[in-house]
Amino acid sequence: MAITLTENAAKHVQNFIAKRGKGIGLRVGVRTSGCSGMAYKLEFADEAKEDDLQFTSHGVTVLVDPQSLPYIEGMELDFQREGLNEGFKFNNPNVKNACGCGESFGV
Repeated sequence: MAITLTENAAKHVQNFIAKRGKGIGLRVGVRTSGCSGMAYKLEFADEAKEDDLQFTSHGVTVLVDPQSLPYIEGMELDFQREGLNEGFKFNNPNVKNACGCGESFGV
């Protein structure tokens, strides 16, 4: 399985990397946090780490550390605008529960 981006998310990442003037892709992972146990972490990557797993979706390189992959394998990352709010939406098939505020999840 892989981590994928919707076309809209890929365009957003590509535009941000272009404005930034550097970067090879998007690093996606998880960390221990919140009331449900885990939280997503996203950052723009300037280089790949030795143990990174790499996926390509709509022309964007997605980097994932091996420890995070079991929690997010098969996830689709979308970028949505709703009124004045915009942000990434994580469509993760592994999530069993999530906190009310949407900041953390459990598997």
